Amino acid sequence: MTEPVVLPVKSVRNPRDLGGYIGFGGHKIKSHRLLRTGNISKIIPKDEKFLLDYGLTKIIDLRSPAECKANPDQNIPSVDHYEFPLSVDDNTGGNGLDMSIEFEQYRHNQYAGFYTMCQRYHDHVSNKFAQNSIHQIVSLIAKTTHGSVLYHCSEGKDRTGLVTVILLYILGVDLETIRQDYLYSNLMLNDYRKVRDEQFKRAGENDKFRANMRILGSVANAYIDTSLITINENYGDIDSYIDKQLGIDEQMQEKIRENYLEK
Repeated sequence: MTEPVVLPVKSVRNPRDLGGYIGFGGHKIKSHRLLRTGNISKIIPKDEKFLLDYGLTKIIDLRSPAECKANPDQNIPSVDHYEFPLSVDDNTGGNGLDMSIEFEQYRHNQYAGFYTMCQRYHDHVSNKFAQNSIHQIVSLIAKTTHGSVLYHCSEGKDRTGLVTVILLYILGVDLETIRQDYLYSNLMLNDYRKVRDEQFKRAGENDKFRANMRILGSVANAYIDTSLITINENYGDIDSYIDKQLGIDEQMQEKIRENYLEK
């Protein structure tokens, strides 16, 4: 696998450029074109300047309306901003949503977070709302002929990870490389999980709760497999899913390859 391109952006979690991966016909994905990150609500001027100099022209926010309202993306001059949530519900628990029932489950069942994550990955590929959003995201990306498109959720691992799986697959990257790129978020978020765990420990949370929070703050083979198995069992295979369920036909896929693969 080609080593992921990590951007030197310190105020944004999990910042990466998809450039360099090998796609159809041995052609590399162009650099400075497709960027995946966590949320940019706390981006500092230095990092903002870096992204603008890097070619940033569009930002796509995958978060729920509640997340966007609680921690809105900073307005970066000359950059177009779009909101295409994969869910209308906020299930992060960090934006005023009452998560008391879920938190009690996390304190008593160390596997509750795992089942929660698997359900989310199932829903994000099978829910019509999410499918429509992914169609709009990919359609916008297909129409973008220059500059960098940055798409993000909260931590840049789950919703962003799923969109990345679809994009890399369309671009012809092999599934094992796609999986390794997805799993790379764990390395990128090590410090984030460490800080959160220390906060929960100081707050007196028990071991099971802290274990669940680590699960919720991580990616896993089981999660991406949940999405892929759901696709195969319900829609035939990923090619049929992209075409029939997401409405991303061969013409749009060819446009993406034309715009984002080196010649």
